[in-house]
Amino acid sequence: MSTPLAAPIAPTVTPLVDITTIVEGARQAFASGRTRPRGWRVETLRRLRELVIAHEDAVLRALAADFGKPAFEAWATEIGFIVGDIDHTIAQLDRWMAPEKVPTPIAFQPGSSRIEREPLGVACVIAPWNYPVQLLLLPMIAAIAAGNAVVGKPSELAPHSADAVHAIVRELGEPAVALVLGGVAETTELLTHRFDHILYTGNGRVARVVMRAAAEHLTPVTLELGGKSPAIVSRHADLEVTSRRLAWGKFMNAGQTCIAPDYVLVERDVHDRLVEQLRARIREFYGDDPQRSADFARIVNDSHFHRLEKLLHDGTVAIGGQSDADTRYIAPTVLTGITRDDQVMGEEIFGPVLPIIAVDSLDEAVSFVNTDDKPLALYSFSADEADHDRVLRGTSSGGVCINGTIMHISNPHLPFGGVGESGMGAYHGKDGFDTFSHRRAVHERSTRLDPSLLYPPYTSKKFALVRRGLTLPDPRDLWARALGSMRRRRG
Repeated sequence: MSTPLAAPIAPTVTPLVDITTIVEGARQAFASGRTRPRGWRVETLRRLRELVIAHEDAVLRALAADFGKPAFEAWATEIGFIVGDIDHTIAQLDRWMAPEKVPTPIAFQPGSSRIEREPLGVACVIAPWNYPVQLLLLPMIAAIAAGNAVVGKPSELAPHSADAVHAIVRELGEPAVALVLGGVAETTELLTHRFDHILYTGNGRVARVVMRAAAEHLTPVTLELGGKSPAIVSRHADLEVTSRRLAWGKFMNAGQTCIAPDYVLVERDVHDRLVEQLRARIREFYGDDPQRSADFARIVNDSHFHRLEKLLHDGTVAIGGQSDADTRYIAPTVLTGITRDDQVMGEEIFGPVLPIIAVDSLDEAVSFVNTDDKPLALYSFSADEADHDRVLRGTSSGGVCINGTIMHISNPHLPFGGVGESGMGAYHGKDGFDTFSHRRAVHERSTRLDPSLLYPPYTSKKFALVRRGLTLPDPRDLWARALGSMRRRRG
């Protein structure tokens, strides 16, 4: 049987009058210099790792209580993801923090140049409800690794999970790492304060509110949004493998994943076979009655449930379509006969409803994708590399996974972020460290020589020498140009 949902609880709320104290406490901690040393960063991350593992059972129970998330999914996508990210960050931190030497042009010799990464200050991380632990702690980990103080805001729509992660941060006992709990009022108050960077994960409507608040303080933002992430299935695809990976990526967490395949464009020749393969995969994953499966999550709240229930009336229900308001259950559902004008195509679905749309060619599929905003993720399925090249050349998206779904975000060496309406900026791994760092330019001059060429009085002789010196080609540029020419000829 599936894990029963807990009775709804009121979200824990931080008193509005305390938010100033929390933010100022983080700023004072940063101003004291305690967050800058490598030792503090590593020790804080190690302690956070220990606490996440120590609170594992509580976190899993909270995720099950909020939306029936299976323990396997919850551990892999929340706890395991966080622990792996901390391990990767600590292992790479020395390299990320090391000054980067860069060349100094001949005209500016004697001297040397480098880029140093310095922390921005106090960061703010506003997290969503669908992966309420991972999507809060991962950006906070990046901010800590970069030497910042950080204030996090969990989602009030997953109140058990917010309380669980609050217990972890409270036990961490670090004044530079804090949380504010609550809903719209608390978030609004939080955003009145000046931060040095804000990372928000959620929807475009709230992202605009965040950007307007950030603009008051000229605060840079990273926005991780969503959109309708398409999957394109070629007639050359292995349909058994394709259906398995589509079903896994779509129905994990009951479809409440920002990079879940939102809809499928499949070449007409294989449309019916793909639907039948999806039917077999759903039965393979969740049995004849997915409502009884312990491996299928529930919708987070009544509002989202009723929104999704209305989408079940579009097109033809080829698979699933059942729902139960008492347990917020929406069956793994496949819709066919869908057009662009249907309600299900009007917004990000964010639930276990998968529209399948037949197209006559990959060119038609690419054109269909490009009619909408740029998606956060795009999936291409084919055994023919030329098909993938056509999709990659013809579209733009935050990320791409070829012959798979979801997995591209698991590689810490790849940036995770959107483009256009699906977001701006990126994090994960070094990209997260860089997001919360300032690349400070440092040019160091020697005092052994102090040529007067650039100093007044500006004689005609100095002018001629400066014109000549500043327009001489740098040998490194000549060498780079030659290498580029060689590569183009070979290619």
